[in-house]
Amino acid sequence: MIFNRDYWKKEWKDLEKREAKFLVKRWNEKTSLIEEKLSDKIPEKLESTLQTAFTKAFGLVFEKGTAVIEKTYNKEKHSDNFKVNEFAVGLKNSRKNVKAFSKNANASRTKNILVSAVEGIGFGALGVGIPDIPVFVGVILKSIYEIALSYGFEYESVEEQFFILRLIEVSMLHGEEFENQNNQLNEQIDLRMSADITGEMKQRQIVNAAACLSKELLYMKFLQGIPIVGIAGGIADSVYLKKITDYADLKYKRRFLKSKGKCD
Repeated sequence: MIFNRDYWKKEWKDLEKREAKFLVKRWNEKTSLIEEKLSDKIPEKLESTLQTAFTKAFGLVFEKGTAVIEKTYNKEKHSDNFKVNEFAVGLKNSRKNVKAFSKNANASRTKNILVSAVEGIGFGALGVGIPDIPVFVGVILKSIYEIALSYGFEYESVEEQFFILRLIEVSMLHGEEFENQNNQLNEQIDLRMSADITGEMKQRQIVNAAACLSKELLYMKFLQGIPIVGIAGGIADSVYLKKITDYADLKYKRRFLKSKGKCD
């Protein structure tokens, strides 16, 4: 199959620009006014409670929930769309065909962010914070699964689930810590490094992802537990889902372009 590399180089350059902007945002993020106002009102054990809830939610979804999540979207259609896009770009090497992979991924992300906003606002209006976590985790994983399928990757194996958890963890970091962990992920993707991931390693990564999520969502989940006022906290679900899926799209697109040799 012969490709016009100019189109793919444009995709690679666009990806690098997006990643650079993402990095700048993570360096420039400041403590929000809400965090400053609520810093002395957060119960001491809330963060550990959230971490436990996220850890259990990930374990439950990975163990029993993937089949349930797959009922909320057409997995076969996503896989077929990827195959159609590959066939189309092979027949006609156009900018439109090259961008089709990203277009499909973006469509799924937008839809899931809207769903997350409605779900978060609903729980927030009722003053439900922590019980919302399994639903939120399900939406996170559904969103990443659909991005993965859009770029031709599966998500059932232990190795892929470990990668997904790493994406979630790193997407929540800031400043130098984010830059260092992001560089590590890029190195693994660029060198196509494949480590043998054990169940124990995956479990440790679940804890790491849960810890980062609980730290980032601490103040918003506190707000979400207050009826009516919790709407503001509930909206945060969609805000953080966007952060996670924006980052996941960057990494899956990088994997896709690297696997095709389209960044030389």
